Amino acid sequence: MKSKFTNEEKQAILERYISKFESPTSIIKSVGISKSTFYKWISDYRTEQAEAKRKGLTLRNFNLLEAKVKRLEGIIEIIKKTNVLPNAPLQQKLYAAEKLSGEYSVHMICDALDIARGTYYNHMFRNKKDNTWYAKRREALRIQIQEVFDENSQIFGARKIAAILRNKGVKVSDEMVRELMKDMGLVSIRQEAKKLYTDDIKRNKNYLNQEFDPDSPNQVWVSDITYFKCNGKSYYICVIIDLYARKVIAYKAGKKNSTQLIKTTFRQAYENRQPSSSLIFHTDRGANYCSKTLNDYIKSLGITRSFSRPYVPYDNSVIESFFASLKREELYRKKYRTEGELFQALNDYMDFYNTRRPHAKIQYKTPEQKEREYSAIFGNSDNE
Repeated sequence: MKSKFTNEEKQAILERYISKFESPTSIIKSVGISKSTFYKWISDYRTEQAEAKRKGLTLRNFNLLEAKVKRLEGIIEIIKKTNVLPNAPLQQKLYAAEKLSGEYSVHMICDALDIARGTYYNHMFRNKKDNTWYAKRREALRIQIQEVFDENSQIFGARKIAAILRNKGVKVSDEMVRELMKDMGLVSIRQEAKKLYTDDIKRNKNYLNQEFDPDSPNQVWVSDITYFKCNGKSYYICVIIDLYARKVIAYKAGKKNSTQLIKTTFRQAYENRQPSSSLIFHTDRGANYCSKTLNDYIKSLGITRSFSRPYVPYDNSVIESFFASLKREELYRKKYRTEGELFQALNDYMDFYNTRRPHAKIQYKTPEQKEREYSAIFGNSDNE
């Protein structure tokens, strides 16, 4: 092992990583230096770069160097955390890489542990079906991602959601969040805004205009669909709420986010309530809610369709608030072993929400209580 290196030699060694993105483990092994020596060189390098910045380094070059340093810091963190030597057996490195999956990017993990990316992917895809730890971690991340996505009005994409999770102490990479969001079918409103902005603004009007307090039942119904993952399967829950008492009047759950799911839910509500033709049915502009099949059916009943403005979730905030309560108070708190358990929990929660849960917007009465009071005063009018 060489004991002394000139400044030129040190710079050349650092350039092998900085310019060519050679992994630290490979450099340490080929040069014959200790980890501590290599880390010290990196520390000295960072000090020099800070001094260069102070003396007027160009912004573009500084940003490039800052990105390289940040990448190097991540690789150093991986090496310290795993304590895997360059000459360690491949299986030991793959096991260490597996435990870091989702915390760092695949490129960073492979560079730090000197593993070919093809080898890493083969290992992960071969083992993930039987890897309980891997599956549990991904499921936990799905729930956390969905919470952040919903709490921020579905505006944020993978990078912002990953940043929020890291600020909360969750070790996760942008890459993992992006992969899981794609798997969950989550697309930020901002990402789709330009593509979806069409002249349907003129065609599909917003008659509700955030007036969420009608003076009798069956004047305005609102609806939406939410997503939930259970035992590796995706479920879509369609709900219809009567705004007068904030009552859930129909819901259905299924494995497909389809027009048929909405139509079946609407038919259940219509047959149970028998509203008059003065009813307004308000939703967002999701593809299934805008389908010709659904809207021809609803219009055939003489019911007026109303749509939220594009990318304005507050236009349907009552249903958004309901889904947030459903998830916080029920779905995120329990682990369902079977589909039957999930469906029973949904049924129990709808009953709880309607009959036992006080609602601030209706003077802390339950939806059932609010509707009973209306019937006691006005009787069963034509639109009940």
